[in-house]
Amino acid sequence: MARLNYQTARFLISAPTLAHCPDNSGAEVAFAGRSNAGKSSAINALTRQKALARTSKTPGRTQLINFFSLGDDRDRRLVDLPGYGYAKVPESVKLEWQRHLSDYLRRRASLRGLVLLMDVRHPLSEFDETMLGWADEQEMPVHILLTKADKLKRGPAAGALQQVRSRLREWEDLVTIQLFSSLKGQGVEELEARLDGWLLD
Repeated sequence: MARLNYQTARFLISAPTLAHCPDNSGAEVAFAGRSNAGKSSAINALTRQKALARTSKTPGRTQLINFFSLGDDRDRRLVDLPGYGYAKVPESVKLEWQRHLSDYLRRRASLRGLVLLMDVRHPLSEFDETMLGWADEQEMPVHILLTKADKLKRGPAAGALQQVRSRLREWEDLVTIQLFSSLKGQGVEELEARLDGWLLD
């Protein structure tokens, strides 16, 4: 089976709104999550690049939709969506982010799937459930990464995975879930396989 090389990912463009995004063609996968869920770290772990997606000690720094191409192939893209829900920004700015996220998820025909990141210790926040609701409306497949799995011992981590699976049973035709640790590289191959399935379909 064909495999994509995520190590070839390179920055393509940052877009403040849907109108500034690249052509709505080809295939892309978007990464979303609360600002403290480790989204940028996960993208860097996937691509084996330390600074492709900007990480910050201040959650909520990603305020643009950031696109990355896989090598020179602009028809296959990774998308880093604005972090949400934790940033110390005015409520009006948060609402603007939310509107752009909603527009993107509802109107982006090239979007093949959504990777939703949740801290394994604090899964299924109000924001997470909003994202799942948007995805459900669009019948968009979602792959959940329960991040920072290295913060828990194996038993509690497996328990958290099972608990989230149980709570999302009604969406099991659209949602898959795994444990992930950017620090330890845990779950990277499983994530690659999921992305291959979406981007090579």
